[in-house]
Amino acid sequence: MTTLTCPVCPHHCRLNPGQTGLCRARANQDDQLVCLNYGRLTSLALDPIEKKPLARFHPGSLILSAGSFGCNFHCPFCQNHEISMADAHTYAWPYVTPEQLTAKAVELQSRGNIGLAYTYNEPLIGYEYIRDTGRLIHKAGLLNVVVTNGGACVEIAQALSGLVDAYNIDLKCFTTKFYDRLGGSLTAVQAFIRAAAAYAHVELTTLIIPRENDTDEEMDSLAAWIASLSPEIPLHVSRFFPRYLMQDKNATPVARVYQLAAVARKHLHYVYTGNC
Repeated sequence: MTTLTCPVCPHHCRLNPGQTGLCRARANQDDQLVCLNYGRLTSLALDPIEKKPLARFHPGSLILSAGSFGCNFHCPFCQNHEISMADAHTYAWPYVTPEQLTAKAVELQSRGNIGLAYTYNEPLIGYEYIRDTGRLIHKAGLLNVVVTNGGACVEIAQALSGLVDAYNIDLKCFTTKFYDRLGGSLTAVQAFIRAAAAYAHVELTTLIIPRENDTDEEMDSLAAWIASLSPEIPLHVSRFFPRYLMQDKNATPVARVYQLAAVARKHLHYVYTGNC
């Protein structure tokens, strides 16, 4: 009977045999750390690349987008909570091998598909599937995109170096207090962004939530930090709508989103507004 420590994210869940981690996707089974959501797909769609959102990575193209279940954050505004908060027992999720998913991506090239995006839930908690499928995607001459909260350890970014061509990473706020509420770590996300930007195209997204992360001062600090890495990194400033456990809040005023985007443009060359 061995207690194992999960190395994937900063929670570093200590799991006794039979226990599942906070993300609901990694478990200690027979003294081995296993990925419960490996190949278990909950969502599959051919999306515009701009929906990821990626504005400066093959604009105008389409990408096959796949999601599983589980997440290591617990954001009360999650728009995909039906799958991010699910576990291996919620439904009988279909199993799709890396070979099968790659074949589907290749098949869709005739419709303009450029590759595979790992998205919808938190894909990095099942990074092994990205690694195994990503190798096949590259062999097929296609591209890999990861849409993530960035709440994984730097070692995971390093393990995917050379496989992931582009990331969209949520930078949810620029305060430790709000990240604590979400079950994440600002410091860890910053470290992941640095590591990912060293080898892949990176774009960032900040969802603007009224009275949570919507001050000029916070946006100024957030954008200045991004610019310290590179003013060329695109930032998507996105409008919040009531979701999940934040039904009590109003949608962010469009004017506020535009104002914060203007603040960010003092530091960054490419700032986009979303959901407006």
